[in-house]
Amino acid sequence: MLDHYLEVLRHKPGAFPGSTALAKAREQGVFTAAHEAFWQESRKVNGDAVGTRELIEVLLLHRTMRAADVIGGIRAALTVGAVSADVVAVEARLHAGGATLSRHHVEQRDVREQRVVSLTQRRLTDPKAVIAGLPPDRRPLPSVAHYDELLKRRQPAAPIDPIEKEGTTNT
Repeated sequence: MLDHYLEVLRHKPGAFPGSTALAKAREQGVFTAAHEAFWQESRKVNGDAVGTRELIEVLLLHRTMRAADVIGGIRAALTVGAVSADVVAVEARLHAGGATLSRHHVEQRDVREQRVVSLTQRRLTDPKAVIAGLPPDRRPLPSVAHYDELLKRRQPAAPIDPIEKEGTTNT
């Protein structure tokens, strides 16, 4: 039932949380804990509207893929901290092909090292941190003084002889 409303909800994501279709999907077990976790993380990273749209894109994957593969894709994406429907789609395809989560296991030194973060999302959420993380720019300020030299080299336009101009209009 939820599937029938996804195109409309994509344009009106604010209607999704309170929708009857979502309540029914939860009751039927179609909207799983993995979907909930993805939605929660996506809204945290992307905001409510964009995060909900990402979830709707994930739900649309169920039209062309097995539910187990999509849920496997969600879990794999969340394992690396990705909250993008595109990442879920890639991971779901890998899951369908028999890939397991073991390829994502990395030595557990620091959880932050494993996160896949969109640079655009990072810039939008905390632009000061991005700028603060850059090394200082020690280059000299640009100058346009050399363009003044081009103006000095410019040839003045030849004056137009009014008599010659009149002669050309009569012919």
